[in-house]
Amino acid sequence: MKVLLKNGRVIDPAAGRDGQFDVLIEHGRIAKIGKSLAADGARVVEVPAGFIVAPGLIDMHVHLREPGQEHKETIETGSRSAVTGGFTAVACMPNTLPVNDQAGITQFILKRAAEVNLARVYPIGAVSIGSNGEQLTEIGDLRAAGCVAITDDGKPVNTALLMRRALEYASMFKMPVIEHCEDPSLKADGCAHEGPVAAMLGLKGIPAVAESIMAERDISLAEMTGGHVHIAHMSVRQSLRAVRDGKSRGVNVTCEVAPHHFTLTDEAIKGYDTNTKMNPPLREEADRAALIEGLRDGSIDVIATDHAPHHADEKALEFDRAPFGIVGLETAIPLCVAKLIQPGIIGWPRLIELLSAAPARILNVPGGTIVEGGPADITIIAPDAPVTIRAAELVSKSKNTPFDGWTLTGAAAATIVGGRTVFVNRSVTGADRFEERA
Repeated sequence: MKVLLKNGRVIDPAAGRDGQFDVLIEHGRIAKIGKSLAADGARVVEVPAGFIVAPGLIDMHVHLREPGQEHKETIETGSRSAVTGGFTAVACMPNTLPVNDQAGITQFILKRAAEVNLARVYPIGAVSIGSNGEQLTEIGDLRAAGCVAITDDGKPVNTALLMRRALEYASMFKMPVIEHCEDPSLKADGCAHEGPVAAMLGLKGIPAVAESIMAERDISLAEMTGGHVHIAHMSVRQSLRAVRDGKSRGVNVTCEVAPHHFTLTDEAIKGYDTNTKMNPPLREEADRAALIEGLRDGSIDVIATDHAPHHADEKALEFDRAPFGIVGLETAIPLCVAKLIQPGIIGWPRLIELLSAAPARILNVPGGTIVEGGPADITIIAPDAPVTIRAAELVSKSKNTPFDGWTLTGAAAATIVGGRTVFVNRSVTGADRFEERA
């Protein structure tokens, strides 16, 4: 079926486009972009006033948990959560059971994603076998099987030598090495940011330098090797300083931040709510403000959710015993609107760059732009739609969010993948126009 999206505000930073345009979709691809396009037999969808037609959002840091931890999330429930949140594609981390350290596991993930047929799923392979930090994986085999990057996420790459080799080999396949920056000896058994709040609560702290010292190491190794290091879920101002310094020297370094790190501080853990426990932990206000500035000035490349589902029973433990992580796919847009758009920190073109164009470029995957001949992966955003986050109503199999009950604005009205509407938000007025018709 041909579909003509009429008179939407098309924002496409990669193409330098921001204005009222029509978008013609045919055979799953973008056929034409222009003004006053003829319907030519297409089903015409008049985009409601104020809605944004954006390149499909891409979350480059998601835990889908399958294989091995299906009680937390599956590829199906995670993909459904993704499209509900407006993401047309996700890149999934390898810390599954077993770890995605070989081609067969990568192929299993891709097979399941194809069966589910919702969001595009891009597997990320492990740096080391079993993510044990000892022996490098067969990176070429992982690439050939469909991996778009490598990481030992959940753990840092164990040694500088292993990181050097990973950067050297990954660069042969034009893949980034995504690093969970954390010095294990400094983190130890900490569970919260090291500072006055953790001390008051009697919780063991994780100092900011535990992250930044590893960021400094890996940026130096990227400079040495010419490889591409991507700093995951950056949380402290010292890491941002290291990234800025690296970029100023021409190092191939990129970085991401998660919405919870520019929304909350360690003040949020005062009630011992384990839904505020994440790794890296919520930091102090000076760090949160620095991340906001990094988003504003362009130092930070990507917003990624670090969607980390956990079963309610696991989170219902004492703070220091509960697992790290929160779900994030369905809360990303309203949090970004509340903390970045409404205060005037950044505008919509910059936000879409952070959520779409930049992750596509870093991972070297299709999308990130609405271009003739390109895939028709489109997110329709209703910037002013009222949203109340209700944990119990999240589509994700797990409900571990600290934002339960928050009232915000901004939502995905519809999500289109390969020209097919895979999600329509029936709580958004006017979104029903995007429903596919027989």
